[in-house]
Amino acid sequence: MSKTLEIVHPNAAGIDIGSRNFFVDAGEDQIRIFPTFTADCNAIRDYLLSLGINTVAMESTGVYWITLYTVLEEAGVEVYLVNGRDVKNVPGRKSDVKDCQWLRQLHGYGLLRKSFIPEIEMRKVRSYLRLRQDHIRAAATQVHLMQKALTQMNIRFTEVINDISGASGIRMITAILGGERDAITLAELCHERILEKKRDLVIKSLEGHYSEEHLFALRQAYGTCCYYNSLIKECDAEIERQLKDMSKDKDDIETAVKRKPIRYHKPEIDNLHKPLLKLTGGKDPIGIAGITDYSFLQIVSEVGTDMSPWPTEKHFSGWLKLAPMKSSSGKMHKRVRMKRQNNAGLIFRNLAQGLLNSKHLALGAFGRRIRARRGSPIAIKAIARKIACYYYRVMTNGSEFVEKGIEAYQNHLKEQKRKQLEKLALQFNMQLVPA
Repeated sequence: MSKTLEIVHPNAAGIDIGSRNFFVDAGEDQIRIFPTFTADCNAIRDYLLSLGINTVAMESTGVYWITLYTVLEEAGVEVYLVNGRDVKNVPGRKSDVKDCQWLRQLHGYGLLRKSFIPEIEMRKVRSYLRLRQDHIRAAATQVHLMQKALTQMNIRFTEVINDISGASGIRMITAILGGERDAITLAELCHERILEKKRDLVIKSLEGHYSEEHLFALRQAYGTCCYYNSLIKECDAEIERQLKDMSKDKDDIETAVKRKPIRYHKPEIDNLHKPLLKLTGGKDPIGIAGITDYSFLQIVSEVGTDMSPWPTEKHFSGWLKLAPMKSSSGKMHKRVRMKRQNNAGLIFRNLAQGLLNSKHLALGAFGRRIRARRGSPIAIKAIARKIACYYYRVMTNGSEFVEKGIEAYQNHLKEQKRKQLEKLALQFNMQLVPA
């Protein structure tokens, strides 16, 4: 007996998102077209509510969906934001009208998966953090331009000190722009640790050929870099304010766990871990290798504090695009390489990249074993998946993660090999005898 598809969402609508128009199919004989202005978003809301529509499916097209999503969400309409790759129209019949009809039909039968969207308060934190990352990238571009201007004047202290955007480098650049040209005087602005090891080399690197046009380029790049740094501080202030507003009604949570130092791009937020622990109910993943309070904030802003949208850690790692994918048909089995990534998955990949060469952590040894067989990209992805699984366990079970070190990991590998040998010996009716 053949089974037919049943209607799961009888009061469903489909909306095709465009830059100029919204195409709405609410089950009527005619497709309604609305412009993308705010007044028309409100008109769509009123139109759907007048027809008794309680759920809507729309594609995540660029950033054009955000305003309409918010308007419908505030009106109590359940919105399914779906991935465009999951919605395939009939080939050769592609149009905006067909898209909204196809969305409504698929959604009515319950065939569409809802994309994960954090709650509205957490989305604010996410927006501030993403904007902060844009400013960091823009400031890094200006640092490269500063290096270029210095190299063109043959001032080579960029090859002597590690980072010209550090305290020593900024002091010397400020002095150069202020008119100082004496190499010895400029070298004295360096940190004493640098001067102890390579004073003569620093002085030699500061003897350059100063030219007006390159000094002008240096001044503009330095000023722009300072401007972006001021924007980063403004983002930090907004993030701190938003975290305080979200956690003001929650109880303080004391922790005796020592916080890890944040090496790069540290937010200027006092006691960053306190509001985060309030929001997560005391669940603290700081014990996981690679995770600091800053990365903790980034992950929370992307995935929220409620892990219920992912039933298991496998669902979570799959959503992060960190799980290996396979394609099988009959006797054919092959791996599928997908270039798709999301921001949350990139955070875990960045954490894994810093652990790959660690000589003291078990994750580093695990990654190097995979790198020897499959290469660095696969190893980084595998480490990132392990970190994501550890994070999921901490955030769901509340237990603290304990790093056992590389020695415990090697002992675990030896125990696995011993069990495999015993299994093989039993299979061939043999017995293992210690040497």
